This record gives sequence, structure tokens and C-alpha cells, in this order.
Amino acid sequence: MRLVIGGGGSGGHIFPGLAVAGALRSLLREELELVYLGRVAGVEAAIAADAGVPFAAISARALRGRHVFSQVWSALVLAYGVAQALLVLRRFRPDVVFVTGGYVSIPVGVAAWLLQCPLVVFLPDIEPGWAVRVLARVATTICVTHSASIDALPVRKTVATGYPLRAVFRELDRPMARARFQLNGSPTLLVTAAVQGSRTINDAISAQLDKVLEAAHVIHVTGPRDEARLRARRDALPATLRTRYHVFGYLGDDLPAAMVAADLAIARSGASVLGEFPAAGLPAVLVPLPEAGAHQRRNAAILEDAGAAIVLDDANVATELLPTTLSILQDEERLTAMRQAAHDRARSDAAERIAELLWEARR
Repeated sequence: MRLVIGGGGSGGHIFPGLAVAGALRSLLREELELVYLGRVAGVEAAIAADAGVPFAAISARALRGRHVFSQVWSALVLAYGVAQALLVLRRFRPDVVFVTGGYVSIPVGVAAWLLQCPLVVFLPDIEPGWAVRVLARVATTICVTHSASIDALPVRKTVATGYPLRAVFRELDRPMARARFQLNGSPTLLVTAAVQGSRTINDAISAQLDKVLEAAHVIHVTGPRDEARLRARRDALPATLRTRYHVFGYLGDDLPAAMVAADLAIARSGASVLGEFPAAGLPAVLVPLPEAGAHQRRNAAILEDAGAAIVLDDANVATELLPTTLSILQDEERLTAMRQAAHDRARSDAAERIAELLWEARR
């Protein structure tokens, strides 16, 4: 079987595709041939390379919220991306194409439609973005993380599957994960904000780092821009606190272990929190990215409504993040209730369910 995957912009769009590919390999009794299509400058290129997945670069550019001349240029770039995707698909001859959102999925999906190749679309977020809304019209099947998304899409071909998890989540337990980061009996706080990190969150943690470390170990995934600065901040700490601060620019496949090891997370609310935090039983303080429109706020609301998260506005991070975080860490009863609420939202079979739908859709 031959599969093309397209999608990118964040790990929340990329990891589901790779998770489904892994599940499809397990399902098949034949070899799976795979190509990932994305932007060469995007995070998808690096993540696909880390996973050992063949990668082909195409051009893509966002259309919304730009000047008219910029929109014309973006349309030309997307048209070129469609031509590039057509060349790859004609050469590779996939049985099915699977896209996971982000504007890079547009050229891949359009090329599949032009070649009359079955197209399965996955929506990782709650709110469909413009790419998913466009491709939903020509998709064979649409998979969504949560049933709350179904009414915004063609109902007859939309299935609530859950968020596909990386296989590593099945291999971890809490003692193993805590040992990996050399954590003792103190509570552990995970601070992370997608692949690129968050300057707003990083600054808030750095400003009151001593007080945070007195309450908990901190696993801080800073993103590449702030890694050197926060490593220097760690090196300047007193020795008793320095060993409690674990700084990483990027964790990749070790991030699930950090989720399982932690007692509470501070994070943005990209798509991955909907599946991976529940899988790890990880409660969170979520700070939706303002530039993401309704997407991240709606993702956060799903976990907040379930009792698994507290949501803060980005504008209030400097004043509210630390008090909110410490109040939760110091209230074991509240933390336990939030952890159970996160566990209750977990769904472990999404990757396998989508793999079955890909198999059914193939030509």
C-alpha cells in the first residue's frame, strides 16, 4: 500500500499523521510505502527526518489576513505547490492521501482531488481552519478529534475518531518517565509551548523562577530561540535549585515521557493537548495563542469544561500564571481531581481507527 501524508505548521498537525502511518503498518499484512509532503522550511521537514520518513518539499503560504497583493502572491505560491504535489503523486501513485490540516495540506489535497485519488482529511483542532473547510468539500472521509467539530463539516462523511497518539505513549509508565528526568518525590511542572516555544510563557517563568523551583521540579521546553538564555538563567541559580530546573530547547520523542512524569503542565493549547495530555493524565494551565483566533481557545475550552485544565488569557500571563500554577500544585485534592478528569478524556484507539478508514478508502 502507498500512502502520502500532507500537513504541517505545528507538531499537532504532524505527529498525528506519523502516528496513523505507524498504526497502518501494524494493520497491513503488506509493506507500507510512505511519503510526507510539506514545506522544506517548516517543522514538518525536521520531524519527518527524525522519524525516518521520506520527505518531499512543496510550496505553500497562508492566504488569510494579508494585503491583497500578498494574497495574490500566496495564491500563486499555492498553485505552484499544487503543481509540485501533482508531480509527486503521479510518480508515487498513492492508494490514498491523508492530510492533517495547516495551509500546506491545501496543495496536497487539491492534487489528490485532481488525480481522483481518495482523500482522507483529519481535523486535529476543534475549530476547522480554512484549509480543512476547503478540503472537506472534496474529501472522501473526514476524521475529527472531538464530536463538537462535526456540525461544522459535512456530517455524512465526518467521523469522530479522537486524536492519534504516538506509539511511545503505550510504552511509558510514570516511574520510568520520572527516572528518565531524574526527578525525586517533589511535584513536577512541565512548561511547553509547541515546537517553537512561547516568549510570553518563558519570560513569566524566568521572572519568578526561584519561587517556582521552591515548589516543584520544572521541565522547561523553551523552543530554540530561548534555550541559551534560559540555560544561562539555570546556571546562575543556587546549587540547590539548579538541579530542579531541567531545560530543553526541544524534546521530540522524549516529550511524552515529560508529560507522563509531570504533575501539571503550563502550555499553549494547540491540537496535541486534546489527545496527548489526556493520554498522560496531565492537568494543565492553558494559555491560548491569541494569533490562532478561535482555534486554540476552543481547544482549551474542551479541557476546561471537562475539569482537566484552567485557561488564562495571554495578556494576563505575567500577573496570573504563577499564582494560578502554585495554587493548583499546592492543592493535592484539586490536582487529583484534574488528573482524573484528564484521564477520563483519554482515547487510545484513534490512530488504529483512522488507519482502518484509510484502508477502506484506498483505491
